[in-house]
Amino acid sequence: MTETLNPNQRAGFAAIIGAPNAGKSTLVNRLTGSKVSIVTQKVQTTRFPVRGIAIEGDAQIVLVDTPGIFTPRRRLDRAMVASAWGGAQDADVVVHLIDAQSHIDAEGREGTAADRRSAEDTETIIANLQSTGTKVILALNKIDGMRRDTLLALSSRLFETGVYEEVYMISALSGDGVDDLKQRLARSMPAGPWLYPEDQSADVPVRVLAAEITREKVYLRVHEELPYSAAVETTAFDEKSDGSARIEQTIYVERESQRPIVLGKGGQTLKWIGQKSREELIELLDRPVHLFLTVKVDPKWQDSRALYAQFGLEFDV
Repeated sequence: MTETLNPNQRAGFAAIIGAPNAGKSTLVNRLTGSKVSIVTQKVQTTRFPVRGIAIEGDAQIVLVDTPGIFTPRRRLDRAMVASAWGGAQDADVVVHLIDAQSHIDAEGREGTAADRRSAEDTETIIANLQSTGTKVILALNKIDGMRRDTLLALSSRLFETGVYEEVYMISALSGDGVDDLKQRLARSMPAGPWLYPEDQSADVPVRVLAAEITREKVYLRVHEELPYSAAVETTAFDEKSDGSARIEQTIYVERESQRPIVLGKGGQTLKWIGQKSREELIELLDRPVHLFLTVKVDPKWQDSRALYAQFGLEFDV
């Protein structure tokens, strides 16, 4: 029996760019209605473009959640920024997400160093968009509790840069304004058949997603003690005959002094990380999961081609 094609179907790519911690992952998760990108209180947690898949009417929107765009200092930084701009260039529509409250604070006395860095990264993005002539949608995020006249003034100042087609004011966390943005993205999708099955919410290799889930748990537990010097690699993923999955992962840290931080007293921190990660993997994979974690010290993990390949990042940038 031949499947009838829907002549009204549309499908394409929407890239979400912005400074670290603008709320890109939260927005992707809100648009897809599922957990696609990890969300932690640490900035710069997204290391590779995650393709979340959202449905709006007859349109399928493939969301590219790009790493935050910032001034790169290390090889990993350069790879992440190159990946972000690559995701934007290949998309049918681009959304520039800005943390409205942080941007306002950066202009005033109460702004923190993080606020000012975020504002500087935003200026870098705007300058790049101006130089390439790219027209994008501006989404002012985290508007909860902000005065409307303050938001309108910020919107007006940003619109004067000439890179924005229109502005949406949203809260990715609460969902306010997100439906309107989703409908706008749907209208931007080119006509054509859907790119993924209707029930699929992400296009991420399961080994990578498993590693990202564990990395999120690492940062949730030791975010104060551990800077951005940890990575997780799924070294084995085996389907067992009883239907369960056996997953082996290595948590890399850069210095010997960081290993006890991840292990915790009597191994309790690592046990918590493993338990929380396994619980989420069981829900994600809908099967029993046996998870084995190892902590390894490797001062040069950021120069590992294998880890870059796992995340789909270019090593030589």
